[in-house]
Amino acid sequence: MEKRAHFSGWTLPLLLILPQMAITVIFFYLPASQAIWQSFLREDAFGLASEFVGLENYAALFEQPEYYRAMITTVIFSTLVAFFSLAVALLLATQADKNIRGGHAFKTLLIWPYAVAPAIAGVLWMFMFHPTLGTLGRPLNVMGFNWNPMLDGTDAMILLVLSATWKHVSYNFLFFLAGLQAIPKSVIEAGAIDGAGPVRRFWTIVFPLLSPTTFFLLVVTIVYVFFETFGIIDAVTGGGPAGQTTTLVYKVYADGRSGGDLGLSAAQSVILMVIVIALTAIQFRYVERKVQY
Repeated sequence: MEKRAHFSGWTLPLLLILPQMAITVIFFYLPASQAIWQSFLREDAFGLASEFVGLENYAALFEQPEYYRAMITTVIFSTLVAFFSLAVALLLATQADKNIRGGHAFKTLLIWPYAVAPAIAGVLWMFMFHPTLGTLGRPLNVMGFNWNPMLDGTDAMILLVLSATWKHVSYNFLFFLAGLQAIPKSVIEAGAIDGAGPVRRFWTIVFPLLSPTTFFLLVVTIVYVFFETFGIIDAVTGGGPAGQTTTLVYKVYADGRSGGDLGLSAAQSVILMVIVIALTAIQFRYVERKVQY
């Protein structure tokens, strides 16, 4: 029988959840409500004077071609990072799940990138792929590749995708490895006895059983790409060149800090929050139907 905790009253349970509720209210609900209110105001760069303007910030935002370009950039960036971070993590997890020599050291090394801050990860990749000083960027130019992420938007996007994927692969790797180790070996052995090869066993037995883990990581990765990649973008490209790597989250920062338009920046943050909530709801509504629990 499963053991359950029984409380004689409501005082102790409320005290136990109070710290988490306080963190949620202070660091999510209060800033979110403040951003919603600020999106209806026109403020100066220092926030000392404000004027209620209703939906003017939203109207001005949707008249900007740069905002639609940032949307397209965000879609491309998030799709590439989500696909490669999940695919590479799954590949590494399947290899790490095998009985190989030095497997524990291999797993530990794969986890290390998750401890690196996003800005530091961006700086590391920028140093490696710098067109004139980088240990990998300079050889590319020597071999005839016109590599310059500081001037070419495509090269800059490739560098961002590589650094953001490298940063998040270790997180996905941990969950995929745990999911693989939770699959009963008897099920895989039964497939082998029935004549299924390694590839067929993976796609017909292992991968369907990993669908809950894959769905969870898909949701988490989308949120990561939309919000936590800000430090990487700021350290590597700063939204350039010519705004070609400016995503929605970086545009919120750029318009609020560099542009000094706090109301417009708040409106963008509200729209970004709505987009992420909508994407998460769509994933739970449609993608979760294919998950096999």
